[in-house]
Amino acid sequence: MKFPIRPRAHQFSGFTLIEMLIVISIIVVLAGLAFPAVNGAIDSARKSQAKSTVTQIAAAVTAYETEYGKLPSGDATTVDLSFVQILAGLDNVENPRRIVFLEAPVWKKGKGGTNAQGYCDPWDEATPYSIALDDDYDNEIDVSTNGSATGSETIRKKVGVWNVNTTNRYQIRSWD
Repeated sequence: MKFPIRPRAHQFSGFTLIEMLIVISIIVVLAGLAFPAVNGAIDSARKSQAKSTVTQIAAAVTAYETEYGKLPSGDATTVDLSFVQILAGLDNVENPRRIVFLEAPVWKKGKGGTNAQGYCDPWDEATPYSIALDDDYDNEIDVSTNGSATGSETIRKKVGVWNVNTTNRYQIRSWD
């Protein structure tokens, strides 16, 4: 006896709505887990950039002193635009040989650089780095230990550069 062949019901290949919602929810959960890691990596990169910058500024001032036998003049407490111009070889009065001691890029968010205020850190384009110079050549300077603009500790260095940031997480110093 032969059984009649029944036509197969047409089957759709693809995802159901439930399966799609599950996949989307898994992707959202994974993205949520990855976000803090990415944010931490970005923060770490900014810290590294800022540390490199304060070290370069301190080295540029030391190189200037070696070349000219004196520290850059002026009552510098911040790395303002005129101070940057001296170190970048753009001030032919204070740097008559026009030697470039410091490469100063334009400020970009997350990278730092120079703008109308001076050389600023990657987090804040309005406040330039602070600087302390050993003007009396006693090998002691007053520097900030709390991220403020003024000194609160005396260290034995010729130059100290730091960013003005009261959040401990973002405080960067050239002497650490």
